[in-house]
Amino acid sequence: MEMTVQLTIDCSDPQRMVAFWAEALGYVPEPPPGGHATWRAYWESLGVPAEELPPGAGDIPESIIDPAGHGPRVWFQQVPEQKAGKNRWHLDLKVGGGRDVPLDLRTQRVKVTVERLVAAGATVLRIKDEPDTGFYATALQDPEGNEFDVV
Repeated sequence: MEMTVQLTIDCSDPQRMVAFWAEALGYVPEPPPGGHATWRAYWESLGVPAEELPPGAGDIPESIIDPAGHGPRVWFQQVPEQKAGKNRWHLDLKVGGGRDVPLDLRTQRVKVTVERLVAAGATVLRIKDEPDTGFYATALQDPEGNEFDVV
């Protein structure tokens, strides 16, 4: 049996989340399928009722894809409520290269990535600097407060 995985993230501003996470993951906004001008046009062609498509829904991409085709599709589903608590899971963006890479080089790679993501809208929560155990990472939040780590 074939299976694919889609990560769905509830949010209040899909456009902002698409821009941020495309930058963070090296993904691209997913174009509408089948020659449709917008996702809204595609959904309407499938018969999705207008009352299920809030104003603006599908007018801009609400999902991102890995241009190499390896990672999962990520869909940012607009919901009315705000985030209400700590994530029960989070993403680790592994940019350091693993334990075979010297700690100073891993640390530098993490710092460069964190700077880029802060410029894109992330907020640093804490730095995990444990030279005795050879560990360096930074915990961040995306523009809507979802936690993730850069390791």
